[in-house]
Amino acid sequence: MTENNPQRIGVGLISAGWMGRLHSRAYLAIPDKYADWRLRPDLVIVADPVAENTAAAQRQFGYREATADYRDVLAHPGVDAVSICAPNFLHRDFAVAAAKAGKPFWIEKPMGVTAAEAADVVAAADAAGLVTGVGFSYRHAPAIEYAQRLIRQGALGRVTNVHCKLNADYSADPRGPRTWRFERAKAGSGVLGDLLSHGFDLAQYLVGAPVAAVCALTETFIAQRPLAGEGTGHNVAVSDDAPLAPVENEDYAAVLARFGGGVVGTFESTRVGIGARCDYGIEVHGTEGALRWNFERMNELEVCAAPGARDYGYTRRLADAQFGDFARFQPGAGMGLSFDDLKVIEGARFVRSVATGQQLSASVADALATARIVAAALASQANGAWEAVAPAVGRTTFNR
Repeated sequence: MTENNPQRIGVGLISAGWMGRLHSRAYLAIPDKYADWRLRPDLVIVADPVAENTAAAQRQFGYREATADYRDVLAHPGVDAVSICAPNFLHRDFAVAAAKAGKPFWIEKPMGVTAAEAADVVAAADAAGLVTGVGFSYRHAPAIEYAQRLIRQGALGRVTNVHCKLNADYSADPRGPRTWRFERAKAGSGVLGDLLSHGFDLAQYLVGAPVAAVCALTETFIAQRPLAGEGTGHNVAVSDDAPLAPVENEDYAAVLARFGGGVVGTFESTRVGIGARCDYGIEVHGTEGALRWNFERMNELEVCAAPGARDYGYTRRLADAQFGDFARFQPGAGMGLSFDDLKVIEGARFVRSVATGQQLSASVADALATARIVAAALASQANGAWEAVAPAVGRTTFNR
């Protein structure tokens, strides 16, 4: 790589649905937003069993080749890195195959339907000596990056407790189709894996310590849904006379947690919360201050000094050049980033990890850490007791 010749990173995409399109847009934006990194993702080949998806990916993003078989992506000599954006039940097999092929991969969470499947992915990646990336998007919000810096610098004093919520309404309509997300064999858990895995990662990333034990309660409020008809991803049709089938995982979860180092936390999530669009937020309290953030206002951070301070009370701070990678996207405060921009940040760190061999992005070890919290929460809701969380292994980044 020279100043005039950026390093090419050949990219293969597995599964070209909504998330695959986000990955593709992120790759294309990296040379612009991270021009000084001198990296050039090259979209080589896309795999999806739905021909319409691969045709759209070629047309919209410029993938030169298309296939229905993911193995063609892994065997391609021009592919240096792979994005895995398939449904949960395919993640383990795709990721292990990518590792055996020696291809660094950026995968969405959860990395399978169980913690055991996630552990298989970590073992395969470690055996191959690969850097990896995982779709923990919210930790890359510039306001969260700034919040982490404040916490690490001691601005909040000793962290005492955390509250995290991930409440959404995407399944609030009982006539919404019973897609694979509601089947235990294909999705695993419900909101624990789909939403709270983000919350567990976000909390560990800010606190800098792992969740050590949990006590959980879950509930399924909509017990049956009509079977899905034609369509893929988020555009599945359902007919008025579709038969009903049982929902096999949880609509709601509440989790009490103890972190290493004495921090305690509460987590709550629902996918059927009427009025909650993307009400994803976190509060961190310490002995000398507090802060809070909500994804629906992702370009803001509220910070509170300790009682007795002259400016006691929450103060709203708009993201600016001091906040993470904000300045790569906007020139000044008040001009916000979007969810798609978070994927650009995430993708850039993965691509740079591939180029340098350093684990700069969230890793599969981070995803295993959250999967083990989910597993402990599921065990707790079944037996009503506190459950220890199996320790994190591998190259975690949340505690750096």
